Amino acid sequence: IHIRVKGGGVVAQIYAVRQAIAKSLLAFHAKYIDEASKDELRRKFLQYDRNLLVADPRRRESKKFGGPGARARYQKSYR
Repeated sequence: IHIRVKGGGVVAQIYAVRQAIAKSLLAFHAKYIDEASKDELRRKFLQYDRNLLVADPRRRESKKFGGPGARARYQKSYR
């Protein structure tokens, strides 16, 4: 199996590879084997780890003005 990933960190890439393999196994079962085995495999994947089939929706919060990051603000000095 050859899978090419780009972007993100090492751990995010590992999770992307896991999800790609799980989804491809489900697609293979749906196309070449019967639907019952696909549903059984889907139940096993969901029981083991939901992130194998459902992507994590969390993304980086964008930076706002008035500070160095998304929530942090610049410090005030009254001297």
